[in-house]
Amino acid sequence: MIRLIPDGLLSPPALRVDGARVYIRPAQPKDWRPWAELRDTSRDFLVPWEPTWPPDALTREAFNRRLRRQAGEWRDDEAYSFLVFTQSGDAVVGGIGLTNVRRGVAQMGTMGYWAGKPYARHGYISEAARLMLSFAFGQLGLHRVEAACLPSNIPSSGLLEKAGFTREGYARAYLRIDGKWADHLLYAILRDDWAARGEMANPAPVRVP
Repeated sequence: MIRLIPDGLLSPPALRVDGARVYIRPAQPKDWRPWAELRDTSRDFLVPWEPTWPPDALTREAFNRRLRRQAGEWRDDEAYSFLVFTQSGDAVVGGIGLTNVRRGVAQMGTMGYWAGKPYARHGYISEAARLMLSFAFGQLGLHRVEAACLPSNIPSSGLLEKAGFTREGYARAYLRIDGKWADHLLYAILRDDWAARGEMANPAPVRVP
């Protein structure tokens, strides 16, 4: 299980989850420039699927604020955010995270993800999703992971279904995306679903670099 971390850290703990082609790890201050460059070159590609970007979204100061917030979320067991890197070359290709973690009788969280335009539809985020689920059901001990995507985002629906998610519903005006309230398809996967795929028997390795 993940241990809580102390106050005052700039970024979440140093750990990584390894797959065959990619690995995921929490962002660090040194990641600002490659992250910002990828987001900038992918802006037109990402904006239709994301909440409205603030004017300073890509600045170092905003990135450091993001790291401090993420450190607090890790410490409080509220959310777990990662960047996605290639095993060959350590290039940042996107991001993935688990937010809105609920304990008690729920034991669930919500998975979200993004890919930079040059790396979209190459299978990187599909593999990252499997690493995220291994982390969620293994290290975090969750029972359920939810996800949502716009009905028009066919690649995202395909990614979720390939990872083992089941479509459970349709939510009207579910999230505010690119400045407008948008309907979403709702997906979820249970720990038992993940185990039935044989994934619990071979969890992705989690290690401290």
